[in-house]
Amino acid sequence: MRPGGQPEPGALRTGPEPLDRRVLGLAGTLAGGAVLAGVNSLSGGRIGLPCPFHAITGLNCPFCGTTRMAAAFLQGDPARAWSFNPPMAVVLPVVALLVGYMLLAWTLERLTRFHLPRPRPSARLQRVVPMVFLVVMALYGVLRNVF
Repeated sequence: MRPGGQPEPGALRTGPEPLDRRVLGLAGTLAGGAVLAGVNSLSGGRIGLPCPFHAITGLNCPFCGTTRMAAAFLQGDPARAWSFNPPMAVVLPVVALLVGYMLLAWTLERLTRFHLPRPRPSARLQRVVPMVFLVVMALYGVLRNVF
């Protein structure tokens, strides 16, 4: 078994392929964020997570507005979601769709033995994508406070 729960190439599978722990971590994070966004929406924006960076510096961090953005998505208002945090308004739905697909593929394989193909990003891609995301978000964090 390779890191991330991936079997060795050519290994025989005896049952459903295990679900990568990173997918479970992202699923838990997305579920927690959805609950927080729902509570924020139901409270009229009074309940949310205060940003420690904003509280200390008075500047907006790259992730400021993400709870309000998710609440706007839950209310079916993508234009308002975009206004709170544009990069996360793109990234969040893409990640949610990928995680949902991976959970669906794993569940179908466990319950019915129906096999949906699962994406297999290379080790290089798994290193590069998070770094690019962090660089883009850092750049956005700087630009949103300058302009």
